[in-house]
Amino acid sequence: MSENKNNQLQIELSQEVAQGEYANFAIITHSSSDFIIDFARVLPGVPKAQVKSRVILAPEHAKRLLGALQENIVRYEREFGPIKIPQQEPRTIAPFPVGKGEA
Repeated sequence: MSENKNNQLQIELSQEVAQGEYANFAIITHSSSDFIIDFARVLPGVPKAQVKSRVILAPEHAKRLLGALQENIVRYEREFGPIKIPQQEPRTIAPFPVGKGEA
């Protein structure tokens, strides 16, 4: 990463990272100084979810991320319609019921 003459941040995205990782489950924990988000993939019939990526954020950046996600969801729904979420246990993003996880 580098800054150009106009103070615009240049972002480098390697081919490997550009492929991304599919995750359908996230576990969020925090301490007084950090928020930790583990993104995992949960599959039906598989008893263990594998964490694919861990992101560690300062509280200020976690709040910025929350705002950016809210803004982008509003834009998405304006263009494509409401995102429907089936009834599920609160604070769970997995697309189907899961048991307790272990890290």
